[in-house]
Amino acid sequence: MSAEPMSFLIIMSDEHTRRMSGCYGHPVVQTPNIDRLAERGVRFDNAYCNHPICVPSRANFLTGRYTHETGHWDNAHPYIGDETPSWGHRLAAQGHQVTSVGKLHYRFDDDPNGLADSRVSMNVMNGTGDYFGSMRWRLTRGNAVPQNIANSGAGETEYIRYDVAVGDESVRWIKEDAPGFEKPWVLFSSFVTPHFPFVVPDEFFNLYPPESVEPPIKWRQQEWTAHPYWDYVRPLRSGQEENFSEEDVRRTVAAYHGLITFMDNQLGRVLDALDEAGLTDTTRIIYTSDHGEMAGSYGLWGKSAMYEDSAGVPLIAAGPDIPAGQVRKTNVSFIDLYPTALDCVGVDLEPEDADLPGVSLWDIAKGAEVPDRIVFSEYHASGSPTGNFMVKDERYKFVYYGTEYPPELFDLQEDPTELNDLGRDPAHAETRARLEAELRKICDPAEVNDRAFADQRALIDKYGGEEAVLAEGKKINWTRPPTSFQDDA
Repeated sequence: MSAEPMSFLIIMSDEHTRRMSGCYGHPVVQTPNIDRLAERGVRFDNAYCNHPICVPSRANFLTGRYTHETGHWDNAHPYIGDETPSWGHRLAAQGHQVTSVGKLHYRFDDDPNGLADSRVSMNVMNGTGDYFGSMRWRLTRGNAVPQNIANSGAGETEYIRYDVAVGDESVRWIKEDAPGFEKPWVLFSSFVTPHFPFVVPDEFFNLYPPESVEPPIKWRQQEWTAHPYWDYVRPLRSGQEENFSEEDVRRTVAAYHGLITFMDNQLGRVLDALDEAGLTDTTRIIYTSDHGEMAGSYGLWGKSAMYEDSAGVPLIAAGPDIPAGQVRKTNVSFIDLYPTALDCVGVDLEPEDADLPGVSLWDIAKGAEVPDRIVFSEYHASGSPTGNFMVKDERYKFVYYGTEYPPELFDLQEDPTELNDLGRDPAHAETRARLEAELRKICDPAEVNDRAFADQRALIDKYGGEEAVLAEGKKINWTRPPTSFQDDA
């Protein structure tokens, strides 16, 4: 234990592209509350999720373990609680109050997941999640992206109403409940925006006239980097072979920017409540997002890729003992949140936690050097005909697709927007070999890939087999909030 025990406020958004924040240097997107948190704390520039899609990423976040360790392969394999302990179990066992408000994307509230006090919660659909997306050996063209783009713009959705309620309950809990606990507490306040649908109230949409927004990186078809994996996958995920119109793309990006600012507004309400309750001086805070959003870059929408805009996440840490206005370049990821949560409130790791791959972030936030740290992410979910495995050192990112597709390699020092794939460049063969060796220290990608497919085939069989799942199709392309917030309630 390296930190003085304090309460812990974790604020998580859903699908927030790291670079689309003022404090991360975006010239247009307005995030005044995230920015003020960064001004009084530390901004991590190399923070990553360990699996860029909702359910697996949130399992990594809660358990401190990689997906290939726990088997939460996709959005139909939610965390239950009896597979492996969460940091919630550890804290509750020591008498610390752990409360969650908002999106969880686990299975059911009454599962033994360590978050016994879950309020206004949102879990996977029907406790089953997206098992249609588990059928990765028989990929079909989706319609979600064209629908989301066609319907983007100003308006209100059930997600907007839901996030206002999450903000309301978080504020109420901080002001009314938090002062009554003797031991340090943890509040996990979890918003669902800026996740699609790309619809946001006028006051936020009007901040970003579509004709003035910056278009996505390499969004036109003629700019796409040729790669066999993406040549196959991209049209299936996007629902079409060619570009969307520039007008549609700009309007959708404008709406996404508006959703970020809307979410930032809710986050600001929570920070203000902590100040008003007089708890800021006894509470450490982390803001992050479960993964990013490609937002049209490289012809991709959603997450589900190892590009920075998908696997990279914003992460800001603040507190009374955290240096103000500083930046850390150390590689960190969601597996670090388990030891970070325990360290924050003053709970030691148990012997069975000894093999956890993460470390507490508080010493890194205070300036401790952790050179040569490798960060790892994997992807085994919808729209992927094979596993994706990413390892990143201080300079290079290596993405491995098994033997069927060539790898990708990016020099993030010279090429931060990943325009130049070095995955087949003979001059970088040594770097690729070195990073593949680092990958194999973490897992055997072929074994993991086989195990993921076996579990997913078993799940499809459980729900009636391939034809039954295809007939059921995908009725909705995002998880709905509790019934009282739904549009047709």
